[in-house]
Amino acid sequence: MLIRRIQRSWESWRGRAIEPVVRDAVLRIAPELGWPDVEQVGGWWNRQNNPEVDLIGADRPEVARRVVFAGSIKWHETKRFDDHDHHMLVREATAVPGFDENTDLVAVSRGGFAPSLPVRQIGPTDLVEAWQQ
Repeated sequence: MLIRRIQRSWESWRGRAIEPVVRDAVLRIAPELGWPDVEQVGGWWNRQNNPEVDLIGADRPEVARRVVFAGSIKWHETKRFDDHDHHMLVREATAVPGFDENTDLVAVSRGGFAPSLPVRQIGPTDLVEAWQQ
C-alpha cells in the first residue's frame, strides 16, 4: 500500500523537490544568462495556488522593483517542454505583479524542449554547471 502511494505521487514530489535546487542554480548563472540585476529567484502564486509560476527572477528580495524573468520547471523523465507548457507559462506569468513586455520567459526541463519555443531554455547540464563554478 505504501509503495503504491509513493509511486502515484512520485512525479509530483520529485517536481517539488527539484524546484529549490533549480532556483538556486538559476540565481548562480543569472549573470551569464544576461540577467546581471537578478538578486532573487523564487516562485509566485496567489492565495488559491492558481496560477503558480515556478521561477521569478527579481531585482531584489522581498518586494521587487522589477520582475526580470518568469519561468516554468518541468522535470519529467522523457516529456519535453512543449507548446502547451509554453502557453500555460505565458498565461500564468501575466498574472504576476510586475510582469510586463520586458519580462523574459524561461523554461527549465529535464526532458528537453520542443523546437522553436520563444523562451530561454535551461537543461540539466546548465544546472550542473552552475554548481561547478
